[in-house]
Amino acid sequence: MKLFFGEIHQDSAILSEEESHHFAKVLRGNEGDKIHVTDGKGNMAECEVVSVSKKAVEAKIIDLKTDFEKKNYYLHVAIAPTKTMERLEFFLEKATEIGIDEITFLQSFHSERKNIKLERIEKIVQSATKQSLKAYLPKVNDLTKFTDFVKTDFTNFTKCIAHCEADITRTPFENVLQTKPQHILIMIGPEGDFSRDEILLAQENNFTGISLGQQRFRTETAALQAVFATDWELK
Repeated sequence: MKLFFGEIHQDSAILSEEESHHFAKVLRGNEGDKIHVTDGKGNMAECEVVSVSKKAVEAKIIDLKTDFEKKNYYLHVAIAPTKTMERLEFFLEKATEIGIDEITFLQSFHSERKNIKLERIEKIVQSATKQSLKAYLPKVNDLTKFTDFVKTDFTNFTKCIAHCEADITRTPFENVLQTKPQHILIMIGPEGDFSRDEILLAQENNFTGISLGQQRFRTETAALQAVFATDWELK
């Protein structure tokens, strides 16, 4: 299956300019080729190309599936970016392939990285969405201060903060998942973990402290562990 991003209309689809250039110039696609197009919002269209240019490839829809392979839960991971971008990009790619709906980058007290290249991150997520043949493109949010994020109103979300402070109450994450929440938000801290003040502030704002196991994981491993566990318990 050749999957592209584009606009999906009632009986036609138009690839974005970037995707049109890729189809026309890189893949050297032609009229009559069969492709699949997604808008990243759950629609997956099987199409036949009817017009080709490097700025706009148009196709007629042969078959359209809505809510294509939609999950029965919504997962939002808020993560402190790792110092090494390759580790963060690995997480983004694999989490997208497994299934994640929204990603926010946190600037916390022990954060190792103070800035990110959002455009590059969005391209990694888009590429992983296409590679795994998904119709839902995860939402990517820019770097946000921990204190601002934790006070945001996430209505209907089960809110969790993973941390390693043994003397502050933690619940095994699998216990939280056994309640079958439909909307889950989990915060993953930097290598130095969240500060005690941050953990207590999160609890004051109705976040449940959780443990991801007996081991101490790197940031990206902890985040992937949470994604795997959620997919295993709730899919």
